[in-house]
Amino acid sequence: MLTARPLDPAAPLRIALMSCAHTHAGSYAALLEARADVELVVADPDGFGDVRGVRVVPSYEEAWNAWPEGPDAIVVTSANAHHKDLVLEAARRGVHVLCEKPLATTVPDAEAMVEACREAGVVLMTAFPVHFSPAVGALRTAVADGALGEVIGLTGTNNGKLPTARDWFTDVALAGGGAMVDHTVHLAEILDSVLGAPATVHATTNRILHADRAGEGAETGGLVTLTYDSGIVATIDCSWSLPNDAATWGGLRLQALGTGGQLQIDAFAQHVGGPGQWLPYGSDLDGELVEAFLAAVRDGRAVDPTGAVGLRTVRVVAAAQESVRTGQPVALAEV
Repeated sequence: MLTARPLDPAAPLRIALMSCAHTHAGSYAALLEARADVELVVADPDGFGDVRGVRVVPSYEEAWNAWPEGPDAIVVTSANAHHKDLVLEAARRGVHVLCEKPLATTVPDAEAMVEACREAGVVLMTAFPVHFSPAVGALRTAVADGALGEVIGLTGTNNGKLPTARDWFTDVALAGGGAMVDHTVHLAEILDSVLGAPATVHATTNRILHADRAGEGAETGGLVTLTYDSGIVATIDCSWSLPNDAATWGGLRLQALGTGGQLQIDAFAQHVGGPGQWLPYGSDLDGELVEAFLAAVRDGRAVDPTGAVGLRTVRVVAAAQESVRTGQPVALAEV
């Protein structure tokens, strides 16, 4: 296994975006292509063909070999089940990684990815754009500063439309599950940054919504309850519950209740209202994410959210899936 090679600070970063399967691929590609300090190649082995204005190659192998010395970093935006192979190959080559969430579809896969990148000395960052939301930052500060007093509980919702732009999102074999896999991890990451890891996870799911359109076995609604050693309870509504004609794709909200007050945040509160549509403005969370990753690669800055954070959120999802199977709370330490 190679280790991360030294970078020429005067040369552009060579970055390969691996797959256009995830709907975030287009956003990341546009952000990277617009930078003078980046050379970008996009691998589109599935032929989605919706990334324009960049150099696109039809296979991962061509992306790995796009430069004589290979890429300095990759961005993994494949179907969830393919994350592990791409990340392990990057670690083998000594290449830094920004990996779309969820980090993996199983805990053992996520553990293997984190360990491989640690041994190779390469950056492994998990793509949680809402980590960079000013509203989420305000919540972390309020809790850390004691502005809410002692935190008693938190209630979060990360709802959205059924993801129809890519069929694999509702294919359990490729996605690892349905709405619970897709939407639990964002709030789990925020809660992890505020409270640390939970002690137990209890979850329930159903297929009441969109049962005729979601893939077999993919849950479309879910509620996850996290209990912490301190006694704090947090809940996550992770459902694909918005109608197709909703004004926006979805959203993320979180309410924190403390002995000294409460705080309600909306990670996507900035928008312009129109006839049946919200047009976002303000902070570009994908841009903040990409900027943090590039700074970690080029300047050696600490990266957050790390692969280890991604692993902890995968562990929460795995515990929730086991809880759905058994109907009982699951201790995170047992997953």
